[in-house]
Amino acid sequence: MTKAEIVEKVAEEIKVSKTAAAKAFAVITGSIEQALKKGEKVTVIGFGTFSVADRKARKGRNPRTGKEIKIAAKKVPKFSAGAALKTAVSGKAAAKPKAKKAPAKPAAKTKKK
Repeated sequence: MTKAEIVEKVAEEIKVSKTAAAKAFAVITGSIEQALKKGEKVTVIGFGTFSVADRKARKGRNPRTGKEIKIAAKKVPKFSAGAALKTAVSGKAAAKPKAKKAPAKPAAKTKKK
């Protein structure tokens, strides 16, 4: 699905113009981008979490020449899917949380004489 398709879907669903939907989409993505630039996490409950991960400097190889090269350290965006999104994608029904068991009663102590 492309950005244009998402904008079109939003415009249809909430009955606004495509221009308004595109502006709303730009505000959302821009807000996420700004938060990540500041090093903050962005959490959308049920959907997922956007965060920034640090990649350490490492050695790599040029695939054409086989020559070893240095790859600089950098920050990269990361996305972790939320439980509801994982469930929706897998097609399985959401698992019901298990009921907690009552704590076991300690055995009665006997007095030694």
